[in-house]
Amino acid sequence: MQLHNNPSGRLALSICLLVAIVAASGCSDGLPHRVPVSGVVKIDGKPLDRGSIMIVPADDRPAGGSIGPDGRFTLTSYELNDGVVTGTHQVAVQSNIHIDERTTKWLTPKKYGDPKTSGLTVTIEEPTDDLVIELTWDGKEPFTERL
Repeated sequence: MQLHNNPSGRLALSICLLVAIVAASGCSDGLPHRVPVSGVVKIDGKPLDRGSIMIVPADDRPAGGSIGPDGRFTLTSYELNDGVVTGTHQVAVQSNIHIDERTTKWLTPKKYGDPKTSGLTVTIEEPTDDLVIELTWDGKEPFTERL
């Protein structure tokens, strides 16, 4: 049987070629490769019960997530819970309670809220659900700030 003269054979060959092309290209969403990351934020050894975390790659979009009452978070970069690009990245964590328009209670030191001053970095090489971010008050305590 000759495929070039047989319409069914040409269709089968076209389908095989299409499947091979799709398989070779993968199922990319056109975005940078990310790996799922979740974990816990602790302050002085205890889970932080609220706030937000941001992982900041040098050359890509930051990944962020909310911190739950058990200190747990899951990171999102482009799509819900898609994680973060691999590499070593700066970290920022912020947790506070707005008491009123001018009063804020800080549950973490302010330095952690900026990736440039936090002193925190993480290296992400593969998917993980047990990343631990350790913060400390260094003997100080949560404080209330009135502007």
